[in-house]
Amino acid sequence: MDTQILMQTSRAMVAHGKGLLAADESAGTCKKRFDSVKVECTEENRRVYREMLFTTPGLADYVSGVILFDETLRQSTKDGVNMGKYLEKIGILPGIKVDAGAQDMAMHPGEKVTEGLDKLAGRMQEYFKLGARFAKWRAVITIGEGIPTRACIEANAHALARYSAICQEASIVPIVEPEVLLDGTHSAERSEAVHEETLETLFHEMQQQGVSLEHVILKASMAVSGKDNPKQASVKEVAERTVRVLKRTVPAALPGVVFLSGGQTDENATAHLDAMNRMGGVPWPLTFSYSRALQAVALNTWRGSAGNVAAAQKAFLHRAHMNGLAAKGQWTPEVEKKAA
Repeated sequence: MDTQILMQTSRAMVAHGKGLLAADESAGTCKKRFDSVKVECTEENRRVYREMLFTTPGLADYVSGVILFDETLRQSTKDGVNMGKYLEKIGILPGIKVDAGAQDMAMHPGEKVTEGLDKLAGRMQEYFKLGARFAKWRAVITIGEGIPTRACIEANAHALARYSAICQEASIVPIVEPEVLLDGTHSAERSEAVHEETLETLFHEMQQQGVSLEHVILKASMAVSGKDNPKQASVKEVAERTVRVLKRTVPAALPGVVFLSGGQTDENATAHLDAMNRMGGVPWPLTFSYSRALQAVALNTWRGSAGNVAAAQKAFLHRAHMNGLAAKGQWTPEVEKKAA
């Protein structure tokens, strides 16, 4: 465990006005997204699409790191440069998704636990050699009748803590992502309570496992209303509830907190992040680690056509720029329209 490398990486990940691009979709998730724009989900098409994103001129101004899928870390640009090495060359840190996905939890209908700890230490050593300097593990917490249970929260927190220790031993910064899903009819108040219990449990487990809190990044969801709840919390309410949860549960030692968009609209994800940064008074940088909220507009513009690449890159850079402003509390709907 090289604490110097861990410190440099974690600080660079949450550099002022920058955030992370989550481009770690599995082939299955990628297929769903490609199907929506009628593009065949082949290995080559995935490579071309991701190269288009990574080679966007000016991307390093707003993106500090990219979370990659295993396949992508081993692929190369059309010029034969390894994707991770290419990102490194333009000043963007390459990261890697390492979990094996959320599986149904035995004896707990409707709940999931994330797998992938077996042989993870060996994989981490290989990923470090391949250039990955941070990693990501996602857990899924569902709100519903009688759920989440303590068993589900504890099982996922324990796995996140063990994964974090394995990462740090390999000098790789762990991103811990306990996503509280927005599926359901629950209120923002219920979401806040579930977030609080989840994060409290997570950091307790991490201390039990000897994880260095100075070298771990939290990827958090926001305390939004369930998407099927007719009464949606305002941007201000979501920001207040989310920041309150973080202040109650997240140790000040953490280098930073990045947020997932979790199915929010592009502009909502930006507005919520901006509102939290305008509140101030927190010990960590608050920034983004978005997938759909950064990529959707680029994918819809590209649609598999080489002739659309420049327009897709422009649309993608616009979203990265808007979220870079939100990470500094400088985004407004007027700026959004003006810059479009």
